[in-house]
Amino acid sequence: MKLGSRPDTFYTAESIRTISSEVSSDLIIQVKGTRYLLHKFPLLSKCLRLQRLCSESSDSPQQQIVQLPEFPGGVEAFELCAKFCYGITITLSAYNIVTARCAAEYLQMTEDVEKGNLIYKLDVFFNSCILNGWKDSIVTLQTTKALPLWSEDLAITSRCIETIASKVLSHPSKVSLSHSHSRRVRDDVSSCNGTESLRHKSASKGWWAEDLADLSIDLYWRTMIAIKSGGKTPSNLIGDALKIYASRWLPNIRKNVHVKRETESNSDSDSDSASEVSSKHRLLLESIVSLLPAEKGAVSCSFLLKLLKAANILKASASSKVELATRVGLQLEEASVNDLLIRSVSKTNNMLYEVDLVMTILEQFLLQGQSPPTSPPRSRLTIERRRSRSAENIKFEFQESRRSSSASHGSKLKVAKLVDSYLQEVARDVNLPLSKFIALAETIPDFARHDHDDLYRAIDIYLKAHPELNKNERKRLCRILDCKKLSVEACMHAAQNELLPLRVVVQVLFFEQSRAAAAGGKVTDMPSNIKALLTAHGIDPSKHTAPLSTTTSIHADDNWSVSGFKSPKSTRNPTLRMKLAEDDLDENVVPRDEIGRTSRFKGLLALPTQPKRMFSKLWATNRTATEKN
Repeated sequence: MKLGSRPDTFYTAESIRTISSEVSSDLIIQVKGTRYLLHKFPLLSKCLRLQRLCSESSDSPQQQIVQLPEFPGGVEAFELCAKFCYGITITLSAYNIVTARCAAEYLQMTEDVEKGNLIYKLDVFFNSCILNGWKDSIVTLQTTKALPLWSEDLAITSRCIETIASKVLSHPSKVSLSHSHSRRVRDDVSSCNGTESLRHKSASKGWWAEDLADLSIDLYWRTMIAIKSGGKTPSNLIGDALKIYASRWLPNIRKNVHVKRETESNSDSDSDSASEVSSKHRLLLESIVSLLPAEKGAVSCSFLLKLLKAANILKASASSKVELATRVGLQLEEASVNDLLIRSVSKTNNMLYEVDLVMTILEQFLLQGQSPPTSPPRSRLTIERRRSRSAENIKFEFQESRRSSSASHGSKLKVAKLVDSYLQEVARDVNLPLSKFIALAETIPDFARHDHDDLYRAIDIYLKAHPELNKNERKRLCRILDCKKLSVEACMHAAQNELLPLRVVVQVLFFEQSRAAAAGGKVTDMPSNIKALLTAHGIDPSKHTAPLSTTTSIHADDNWSVSGFKSPKSTRNPTLRMKLAEDDLDENVVPRDEIGRTSRFKGLLALPTQPKRMFSKLWATNRTATEKN
């Protein structure tokens, strides 16, 4: 909108702004660092504040000096108001209406001073044009950041937010794109008769998300709260909007943090700058977390885990991390192994990944369907603003969502496979404590693992990465393994694995014997010394375990290869003899010299490469020995 008709005659002379006029100036106005030589009559006739300041001044009436040190909007806003007083043409748009309105309010350019004054004209333009346009409303809201207190007092901020929220809740075809906004590229709309609409936009229901992503985080937070309070926007659209905003304002977090670490030792100023950026990103992330919809599935599990990784890097508040972990737990079955590999940034330990965080996620997954505490502690965000009624209810709604949801049996099976694959990745970390590995593996209930092949692979990787483990630690590690649930290929690999304790090898042989015997329809008795050995390890040899299926489908990556082991002839006796020799408990049951001279146990020491031939030879030897007894 344009006001006034006179040409612009302001000019600068010797660092002083003045106006071309035949009348000499009688008023000097100092605005911050700029001095203006102007005239009393046009200014005082429209500005009540200047009238009062001049009347209170003790300067000579011929040339009074007025100081305006804290003028809102600075020199540009003052000059716009001054030009209006002189009748010079000024152009108003979404970019300058906020500063113009605040400046006019400061100068008290009201209707009491003169009819049709600047405040009146600005309010008409704001109500009829700015608030009626979609992009104009967003631009105007964003410009309120320059004068936040003035904008709040004049209700500019709140009215823009209310208007934007109402347009989001309306159909896109009913929303006018803009009446004056042109993205500073073209200026082909100059009146309030613009009819450009959102019809050229995609017909998607989330058409508004990209435009709102231009807002700063505090204004975005308030706008999204207003949209959510309307109760008409689906939670998945809210989630999509948050994802767009996060991708816009949280790019390359990992890279930025690495750069920050490199510059920490360079200079204090660089360190302070990096810390300020991290603090800004941390506030932004925590605000996004507080806006997440309570409904399960409103945002993808992958997006939640990306936020969690960013929260870990930015050292966000513990409450934000816990909330993200809880939300991830609700839909953990959607995650991938790469999503769960959250790099550790802790300086207290040297672990590669945040295993404790994944443990928290897994616990939240298993808690689905259980009632939360009656009065849960509320987490306070480090955001200095008053939370709306809708925001205060987010946590309660989320708890209700968790109570009403329950992890299905299929979901638990998927999560079990996911955790075993995750264990295989973190097992390579030489700094991963044994207790954390075992705790994570034991979190999965027994029924969720149909087979233990993936778990065995993880144990094998951990043993190779941690050769310093002693006998008791290896035993403790292998207690989480159920040999009955190993495939034939896994059993063959385990039987020749020198890293496993003797107990596991014997269990593998025993259960594979039971499976082979059951498959043949005839179960033979076991030699007494093997019975004693198994009994010492807590296995009842009188009870044969139900046979497992030998047709279990195994992925190509899960096939066990024994090519890395030596041939049976070269490793026939030393491997298991070494295991027997190192196991004190086993030596108490079967003496070392008994191992060497008992022909029945020699059959156990032989480990042919083919499972069927191995167990047929073993039981042929055992059966012959039993008949002789």
